[in-house]
Amino acid sequence: MTQFLLYIDPGTGSMLFSILIGAIATLYFLGRAAILKAKLLFGAKKDGVALTDNNFKQYVVYNEGMQYWNLFKPVCDEFEKRQLELTYYTSAEKDPVFEQGYKYVKPEFIGEGNKAFVRLNMLSAGVVLMTTPGLNVYQLKRSKRVKHYAHILHAASDATMYRLFGVDYFDSVLLTGDYQAADIRTLESQRGIATKELVTVGCPYLDTLNNKMSAIPSEENHPFTVLVSPSWGVSALLSRYGEKLLDPLVATGWRIIIRPHPQSKKSEAELLTRLESRYKDKSNVEWDYERDNIYAMKKSDIMISDFSGIIYDYTFLCDKPVMYVNADLDLRPYDAYDIDGGKNIWQFKTLREIGVELKEEEFPNIKQVIEAASDSQELARRRREAKDAAWMRRGEAGKKIVDYMTSVPLGK
Repeated sequence: MTQFLLYIDPGTGSMLFSILIGAIATLYFLGRAAILKAKLLFGAKKDGVALTDNNFKQYVVYNEGMQYWNLFKPVCDEFEKRQLELTYYTSAEKDPVFEQGYKYVKPEFIGEGNKAFVRLNMLSAGVVLMTTPGLNVYQLKRSKRVKHYAHILHAASDATMYRLFGVDYFDSVLLTGDYQAADIRTLESQRGIATKELVTVGCPYLDTLNNKMSAIPSEENHPFTVLVSPSWGVSALLSRYGEKLLDPLVATGWRIIIRPHPQSKKSEAELLTRLESRYKDKSNVEWDYERDNIYAMKKSDIMISDFSGIIYDYTFLCDKPVMYVNADLDLRPYDAYDIDGGKNIWQFKTLREIGVELKEEEFPNIKQVIEAASDSQELARRRREAKDAAWMRRGEAGKKIVDYMTSVPLGK
């Protein structure tokens, strides 16, 4: 008898194992969703008529990660102040909401990824507020028993810097500044989709950070400090330039604070390990992984970044000069690309006005370049104008958001 031996190399075996686990997980979550739906449809009937949906929540917030607590805190505080019940679902097991002692805000950890999406996809609610984009595009679907989905922008920058169709299928988008509305309307017209309600409410996380920053004592006689705070990915500053930028910066003798993007710890761990090892003996180098960026921003005198939204946090909260390294960011996967290729969106135009470009050929002489890029009254004026455009309703965002959520007509 002929015997056949089947050999599967380790890489293929790992891939097949991942597919198998993914299929099992999908079937499990689909099964749970079917059970929940059956309970709703058949588990509470009287004389053939379904009773009131006991799972209905009037107001719901979904927080996809710890980094968004600063955004949702003013909203939760306002619901608590008004003694209105808010259901707060979170995918952050250690979300600070659990430490607040709220009476009217009801927090619940619902897991991460698909586990959370299954729960949300079967939700019965009036108004659901979230920062998560891509509703009805990826795994997160519109529940037929949710009356209104509201998306709140989590950065004071363009609403089109999401992956394709980021906010297309929401009922409303809450803006940080009026300027963000024009691009959303353009995309609606181009794509032939329903128009959303656009409401400028301000930027709640900047309100939160502004209050926190004012309580941080200033350093006395601190050394001149450069904050390097990039985005992440192949086009970002650390991935693209790494030692080529950092070596001459460290050689200046100034204090250099390097604050990688939170996603870098997950997606670029090898890069960070290499760079940390390279500068481990340099006493003027600090690595900052604090959840809040305000401590590093407060200590610094100037910031170097790329296309990261932290440029606007730094500009609006600190009113200090910024330098940026131009990156060839591929905008094709983003909504911005559908508006003249994305090159003239607000944040790129504004960056050229409020920041000083740092070119690669200038890296070897970076100390002289930074010293020459001193602040000016003109740059300060442009920063104020950008702040007024992008961060409206300052200090009032929590109130404005709850005003809007409670004004949405829910009907039957």
